[in-house]
Amino acid sequence: MPDSLSISAKKVQESLRSLGVRCRVVELPGSTRTAADAASAVGCSVGQIAKSIVFQGKTSGKPVMVIASGSNRVNEKMLCDLISEPVKKADADFVRMHTGFAIGGVPPVGHANPIEIYIDEDLMTYAEIWAAAGTPHAVFKLAPGELIAMTKGKTIDIH
Repeated sequence: MPDSLSISAKKVQESLRSLGVRCRVVELPGSTRTAADAASAVGCSVGQIAKSIVFQGKTSGKPVMVIASGSNRVNEKMLCDLISEPVKKADADFVRMHTGFAIGGVPPVGHANPIEIYIDEDLMTYAEIWAAAGTPHAVFKLAPGELIAMTKGKTIDIH
């Protein structure tokens, strides 16, 4: 593992390694906080960015993650119907408590606690996608099938 990675990025790299995934975390000088920033930094389309968005069940309080294509918005009504509970976007403290990471760098793996994960089916249309890796400057490249395998997420239409 490169010594130059930050603590959070190293945590993601180790999580990938423990899952048997050969992806390599890279930290970039520019921000990857937004899908547009990340796409610009790695030289791909915005749609190839796998953005991790955490929601909170309004009744149960449980976290739910949607990994969406960077060019898409999550239809929250659809998500409510899917999990049979109203949801709200989680605040920064809730996200950090459940994932162990700050908003803008939340990876699809290595979370502090188990999280129910849904994956935007539009990500499956790309040969390669990019995901956050623990900081607003860290990312890793992977195939959509690897994302499904490593997260055990369910592929859905998020529109």
